[in-house]
Amino acid sequence: MSLKSLIKNRRAGTAISVLLALAVWQIAALMVGERILLASPFAVLKRLMTIWTEPGFFRAIGFSFSRIVGGFLLGLCVGSLLAVAAGRFEIVDILLRPLMVTVKTVPVASFIVIALIWLSPARLSVFISFLIVLPVVYSNVLGGIRSIPKQMSVMADVFHMPWYRCFIYIWLPAVRPYLVSACTAALGMSWKAGVAAEVIGLPQGSMGEALYDAKIFFNTTDLLAWTVIIVIISVVFEKLFMALLRLGFGRLVRL
Repeated sequence: MSLKSLIKNRRAGTAISVLLALAVWQIAALMVGERILLASPFAVLKRLMTIWTEPGFFRAIGFSFSRIVGGFLLGLCVGSLLAVAAGRFEIVDILLRPLMVTVKTVPVASFIVIALIWLSPARLSVFISFLIVLPVVYSNVLGGIRSIPKQMSVMADVFHMPWYRCFIYIWLPAVRPYLVSACTAALGMSWKAGVAAEVIGLPQGSMGEALYDAKIFFNTTDLLAWTVIIVIISVVFEKLFMALLRLGFGRLVRL
């Protein structure tokens, strides 16, 4: 198989890029020559084989997963509902626009520090994930709603289409690509922001606390091992959620 055909094959291309990244990582670790500064991929892989046996490992994953995913789903629901309201009533968009612009532009760290004044560390990652997802979903869904031709809405009114048929056959096809794009972007952002909130807030028994402890004790191997675990969980959840989302869209259209 030629290099050109490998590049065209998506799975093969992904495998090549991962192997290339691991090779660069290994070379960098050899050049540094200090495990305390940069652990090698082999050292991290060896640690991954044992880290799951430690007490509290699965509890930390469950703690962080439930809160970050909960914040993402909350942001998805609230953002979609607000976008629907803004699509029907212009005044809603006018009132929400400054809030959405503020959330988009203010650094995540600022929100985390401010939120710590009001919220307990255990609830911080839920709020931060929600806050990061909200404007992404809102702006994308609103863009999808505004892309619907006015003639379609007029036709629905003329033929007295029930609201649920308007939703399934007019709104849903228009919003679908925008919502899929929003979820693809927001999923990764919610995990990054949620874990960052845990690293700063240090809720007991979280993955963020494990990252912070590894940093405090200069345990680069554990730090990178937990980073790999977070990336794997984030990617797996994204694939599963996007598959379920597309399946749900397909079933609604067939109704």
